[in-house]
Amino acid sequence: MNDSPADTPAGTPAPDSPPPTPDTPGPDAPTPGAPGTPASGTPGPELFTWEFATDPYPAYAWLREHSPVHRTALPSGVEAWLVTRYADARQALADTRLSKNPAHHAGSANAKGKTGIPGERKAELMTHLLNIDPPDHTRLRRLVSKAFTPRRVAEFAPRVQELTDRLIDTFIEEGKADLIHDFAFPLPIYAICDLLGVPPEDQDDFRDWAGMMIRHGGGPRGGVARSVKKMRGYLAELIHRKRENPGDDLISGLIRASDHGEHLTENEAAAMAFILLFAGFETTVNLIGNGTYALLRNPEQRMRLERSLAAGETGLLATGIEELLRYDGPVELATWRYATEPVTLGGQRIAAGDPVLVVLAAADRDPERFRDADTLDLARSDNQHLGYGHGIHYCLGAPLARLEGQAALATLLRRLPDLRLAAEPTDLRWRGGLIMRGLRTLPVEFEPGHPVE
Repeated sequence: MNDSPADTPAGTPAPDSPPPTPDTPGPDAPTPGAPGTPASGTPGPELFTWEFATDPYPAYAWLREHSPVHRTALPSGVEAWLVTRYADARQALADTRLSKNPAHHAGSANAKGKTGIPGERKAELMTHLLNIDPPDHTRLRRLVSKAFTPRRVAEFAPRVQELTDRLIDTFIEEGKADLIHDFAFPLPIYAICDLLGVPPEDQDDFRDWAGMMIRHGGGPRGGVARSVKKMRGYLAELIHRKRENPGDDLISGLIRASDHGEHLTENEAAAMAFILLFAGFETTVNLIGNGTYALLRNPEQRMRLERSLAAGETGLLATGIEELLRYDGPVELATWRYATEPVTLGGQRIAAGDPVLVVLAAADRDPERFRDADTLDLARSDNQHLGYGHGIHYCLGAPLARLEGQAALATLLRRLPDLRLAAEPTDLRWRGGLIMRGLRTLPVEFEPGHPVE
């Protein structure tokens, strides 16, 4: 959870349409254009196009060099500052003058409705950790941390492995699969549902709702808001049931969590369960999808990891996950921040009320911070990437995402050793969401195998 296709769960827009984003409610959104010209007078690259979504890193390299704190119009029409250098990004993520509360946005009511997670406002799901500041953030995070403990995540490892093998069993005999639809998407959905305590008979509903939520405008108009509303209603009902009959699951833990007599309200508990579902699954979908794709595109690194796993080692897998998070991570831009007073960042003055978006993907390829920043090196040791944020909004669900990512990649490489792309890289499409970065599909082939006995 970071501070976050016709043939796939996310739906695929027409190839010649602009990439939809969480800020783009439909085809009437303005067409994105080139960013503003920086002080150097050199025109910048065009942002938020299909070409940009496929490979944004050259554009981010240009911004880091020429306009590191850059004001631009987003596809929704909202104007925001993009922060692209590592040092500036790290500063911004920890700067208390940059609020997470959308109430500080100086834009119109219409503009405010185009920021944040689609549908959360109407569903009364705003009171979660991504939208609040201290002291409320401090209180909520402390309470949630009592339920979402490292021990709970560690004890969940066997279940994650069981889910991983079960999903591979569904396609291993076919010799082909779409690793997004068949594997990377359902794994974190079922895992987080299990962790929260959603009964098995209801989990396919969550899979449907989640699939609609990550379409980012690729589905029917209003579909995201309807899915969020359905999920909110279900969570409210589930919380009522857990109050009467608690278990060992995370929702029961959220209900029990207390500190100095304080408890989560029902709205707070529902909002926290929602954000754990929303941010906890999509980041992991993209970590698995982007990570697998990067390994298939870098065969020497993949072979290195396969040899390490065959020798029973875990060190390269651990550093490798961190490198995949840095190299092409699941969260492209950190979630929205708003200046509460004039702020100077990277030599650029930002006015009170202006939205600020920290570009994690650009910061994590900054050559001033990372040697050979555009090279994938699974053994990279000096790797304080920003893939899961920094400061008080550092991703609470990072340990679970790492657990799922490690299990997924290690099991794929072990059980499908001849895994290979079944499409040209130029034919793959990336979802055009503003915050997240992930593939719509990842078609692969392999020698057919057998399910786990």
